[in-house]
Amino acid sequence: MLTQQRHEIILKLLKEKGSITVTEVRDLLDTSESTVRRDITALDKEGKLEKVFGGAVEAGQKVTAHEYTVAQKNELNCDAKRKIAEYAASLIEPDDFIFLDAGTTTAHMIDFIRATSAVFVTNAVAHAQRLASRGFKVILVGGELKSSTEAVVGNQAIRTIQEYHFTKGFFGTNGVTRRSGCTTPDVNEAVTKKTAMEQCRQCYVLCDASKFNSISSVTFADFEKPIFITDRKVPGYEKSKHIIVCETERK
Repeated sequence: MLTQQRHEIILKLLKEKGSITVTEVRDLLDTSESTVRRDITALDKEGKLEKVFGGAVEAGQKVTAHEYTVAQKNELNCDAKRKIAEYAASLIEPDDFIFLDAGTTTAHMIDFIRATSAVFVTNAVAHAQRLASRGFKVILVGGELKSSTEAVVGNQAIRTIQEYHFTKGFFGTNGVTRRSGCTTPDVNEAVTKKTAMEQCRQCYVLCDASKFNSISSVTFADFEKPIFITDRKVPGYEKSKHIIVCETERK
């Protein structure tokens, strides 16, 4: 395939999705990752897209590839996170088999869970410890530990998750837009989240309002896939039927 043809396909895909990864373009074009990276670099220099870690996004998007540490995230939007977490925890029923994603908002859920017979699978060491200390049955996914987010990721984690079938899953995200969906800076963490979502009957993404209209490097879910739980109404998203504003729902 000619270079120009590859570039046209990459830009068309980017227009449809808002963001792309090197891996998905490689598979689509049946070419090497090095070729895709060269194409993305060339298009970035031409100003036709914005190169980010692991892929590209549309030019002019509000993008960040920065990943805060858990300690830093714990200082951000604490009240909103606890409100979201309390509402999310109320959705857990006694017979549920839950996937609990790594993250600071999902961590707050543990304080509010009342369904003591529910069973949990998590890829967060800290979550597993806290759940166990409260007497819940918990399964910790094995694999590579990512230090900044304290999440277990990688092939071993993915293979383990694929063996389970969850009634509900609760996930964190770094950014949400209609076109790019749910995004996160790390490719390995994105794949782990995506795999877990595929194994869930119902998916919930916990995100305070600041996460909307922000995009990170890698998409792990389309906007239509999960139900979002947030703390307040977000302009432009009021008519979305799969967004729960927890303060509104509790009135």
